[in-house]
Amino acid sequence: MNNLTSHIQNNVKNSLDEDIGDGDLTAQLLPATARARAQVITRQSGILCGSAWFNECFLALDPACVITWYAKDGNALRPGQTLCEIEGYARALLTGERSALNLLQTLSATATHTRRYVDAVAGINVKIMDTRKTLPGLRHAQKYAVTVGGGHNQRAGLFDGILIKENHIAAAGSIKAVLDAAFKLAKSDVSVQIEVENMMQLDEALNAGAKLILLDNFDLDALRFAVEHTRGRAELEASGGITLSGLREIAETGVDRISIGTLTKDIEALDLSMRIM
Repeated sequence: MNNLTSHIQNNVKNSLDEDIGDGDLTAQLLPATARARAQVITRQSGILCGSAWFNECFLALDPACVITWYAKDGNALRPGQTLCEIEGYARALLTGERSALNLLQTLSATATHTRRYVDAVAGINVKIMDTRKTLPGLRHAQKYAVTVGGGHNQRAGLFDGILIKENHIAAAGSIKAVLDAAFKLAKSDVSVQIEVENMMQLDEALNAGAKLILLDNFDLDALRFAVEHTRGRAELEASGGITLSGLREIAETGVDRISIGTLTKDIEALDLSMRIM
């Protein structure tokens, strides 16, 4: 979590700034010295994620507030369960409530959605991968949530990995040309992946030295053939139009990885509530 500290602080600052502006008018109805205690419950089952973001919302407003958690990130939740209790200045609790819940319910939703996909391929040696299809401003937060749900992260952005797609190939002139350029550019800790759309392109990529290949919208038969044809010369990743209902069949073709944009972009916030006690 240490490398996430600055992202947590930025996410929270942006959320509070957006909500509070130049002052919370409603909170000013309460005496500045009034104190309160509140609890957060969940009305739905799911996977908890985002407690550090939640904490930061209240600590930024009341550094002395006390937050006691009864669950931790990664825990399965049941409807009606108490997640935590908060004690501090009443104004701070009410001002931070919405931002804290927004972040907690969104990240819990991401972790919950990811866990469904991970559970669907249980027992198969395949990794469920995220993509860059994240909510604006929450890239690192959602990628953390994916790992809490049992999934794996692709590159964080355009700066730490190379993914060659059809337009890159077209602009460079050929698969070999663009891969040669990528291998010269990439440092030892930078992954180079290329997307292919058919078996001819797969062969070109293999012959050019590709070690990580994305199979874009291959059907089941094509995936099985690609796995057999590649024979371990490169890691293969299935992607494109993948749904939960067809996920296990794809995993059973023998691909090494499956990337799924819906893990982070098509989520439904967990139903959480904060109540003054």
